[in-house]
Amino acid sequence: MIIDIPCHREQVTFEIPVQYEERVKVLGTANSASSAIGVAEIKGALSSPIETAPLAELARGRMSVCIVISDITRPVPNKLLLPPILDTLETAGISREAITLLIATGMHRPNLGEELVELVGADIAENYRIINHDCRAQEDLREVMKIDGAAIEINRHYLDADLKILTGLIEPHPFAGFSGGGKSILPGISSFETMTFMHSFALVDHPDVATAKVENNPFRHHVNSICQTAGVDFIVNVIVDHSKQPIAVFAGDVQAAFAAGCEMAERNAVVRVGEPGDLIITSAGGYPLDATFYQSTKGLIAAGEIVRPGGTLLLISGCCEGLGSESYCRIINSAQGSPAQFREIYSDPDNFVIDQWGAQAYFQALERAGRILLYSPNLTQEQVAPFGITLIHELDQAIAELCAASCHIYVVPEGPYVASVL
Repeated sequence: MIIDIPCHREQVTFEIPVQYEERVKVLGTANSASSAIGVAEIKGALSSPIETAPLAELARGRMSVCIVISDITRPVPNKLLLPPILDTLETAGISREAITLLIATGMHRPNLGEELVELVGADIAENYRIINHDCRAQEDLREVMKIDGAAIEINRHYLDADLKILTGLIEPHPFAGFSGGGKSILPGISSFETMTFMHSFALVDHPDVATAKVENNPFRHHVNSICQTAGVDFIVNVIVDHSKQPIAVFAGDVQAAFAAGCEMAERNAVVRVGEPGDLIITSAGGYPLDATFYQSTKGLIAAGEIVRPGGTLLLISGCCEGLGSESYCRIINSAQGSPAQFREIYSDPDNFVIDQWGAQAYFQALERAGRILLYSPNLTQEQVAPFGITLIHELDQAIAELCAASCHIYVVPEGPYVASVL
């Protein structure tokens, strides 16, 4: 059995020895037969949205617009989505100078230079006002409400806009159930202080904060509350296939359009397995999600849902930008590869640090699995040793040995884009 798994911008190919093929089940999304959508479908969604007026009608008479877009870590087809949106707004009478594109970086770095061109295309990068959200720029943040005593602060460029539009991707998400919808606001354009609440140890540790779970999910509930308070006039969300091509678009009312998108995402991406696996072979989804090990953690979260306690997780990830931020690496080092030590230190809210959620998600996976193995062409054993990870160099040999020692094996080539549940 030949398996192709994304690793950075390439595919890694390995073979399951024939004598072990009966032990293996390959899990994937159900959208492989879907056709990619184009400009016509995007224009159609803008003119016939879900439970709201067409975007052109909403835009008439508005003085300013803020369009929130995902950053470079998300495979949102901005070069397809943005031109029809911008054309609709300008045709409706809104001047180009009154339009702001706000990049929802969350706590990530700004997208500049060639990276910005890759994100939105040269024409838009050169001719529109584009702002990278900065979660620490207090002069650009404003409190809109409190949740459980925590100040919820949002980027003022969004709050001050006369017309507020969110774009994004609907896919399984380990905390929000599914990404998309109001998640562009919270945590996308929120303050660091707000993030200390939304990515707090307690919230991430909540049993209902889980992949593909929207109802009774406190993370998603908080997102919805912020949408209502801050205001959202229109969303444009897409679903992509395994090759990152958009196959569906959902535009309109923030709750109704997001709900419709989640219904399709659940049909396509949620896979129920009968029993936990001894061995899970998965990816971080390829570029851009696997640019760092920090982001690659989402592949481990998904795999951790279906591995038996004490089983093995094998992650394939490009990690072309290394492990992640200095803050993330310091957290891992401070815990010395121990989930218990991480919990002891970081369950205290006073010890919250940026990128803590990624370390917490990693240790949750490690706590369930007996071991985590990593194949990455851009990392060394010395770099991953503090994680308690073993780096694999000869993939085919390692997989043959792992398969020989495992009775139930799941292979998840699309990694975090598949929500595997028991």
